[in-house]
Amino acid sequence: MNERLFAIGDIHGCFDSFRELVEYKIEINNGDKLILLGDYIDRGNQSKEVIDYIIELQQKGFDIIPLIGNHESMLLDAIGNEEHFSLWIQNGGSKTMESFKINSLKDLPKFYIDFFKALPFYYSYKNFLFVHAGFNDEISNPFEDKYHMIWTRKEKYSNPTLRDKTIIHGHSPISESSCKRRIQENNPVINIDTGCVYSDYVGYGRLSAIELNSMKLFS
Repeated sequence: MNERLFAIGDIHGCFDSFRELVEYKIEINNGDKLILLGDYIDRGNQSKEVIDYIIELQQKGFDIIPLIGNHESMLLDAIGNEEHFSLWIQNGGSKTMESFKINSLKDLPKFYIDFFKALPFYYSYKNFLFVHAGFNDEISNPFEDKYHMIWTRKEKYSNPTLRDKTIIHGHSPISESSCKRRIQENNPVINIDTGCVYSDYVGYGRLSAIELNSMKLFS
């Protein structure tokens, strides 16, 4: 069986959608590779369940590569820093605290902090680059700028290191129809964050996975 290569966009505590996508839509199997593009926590109600499920899939032997998003980075910055803590809370961190049933980040088990700290900023595989947001196009080595990887994105890149790659990212929600259009147009930069946590907005509220060999979108 041919290996399938999947990426899933921002989950933001939408555990039920995440599990349904993995188990019933893409029906993950042991030959598959799945890259998760960050932002597992905040805003939605089940951040802890999302993280536990990622870890469970890895422990079961599935080839799961979770990347860091700006929300995981904000949580790490918030530990022991009051200014960063209030910024994180404003961006949905309170939902994560509720999900973990804690009143202070000091009470977050070290196990989870270590998990967040170990998340890579990008992943390169074949002709694909996976990242939460994007890359700094202006420097000779775009992989040195971690800030850009979790905070800023571009529609196209001219850096020789990036030019011939297909870049798969999330970070900024778009409608499912916009996502499908980018795939159909063979766009070298494809955003697959279809705004799972924003179900109140028309055209959003979907969690999406792309299979890169067939360029098929699952939502």
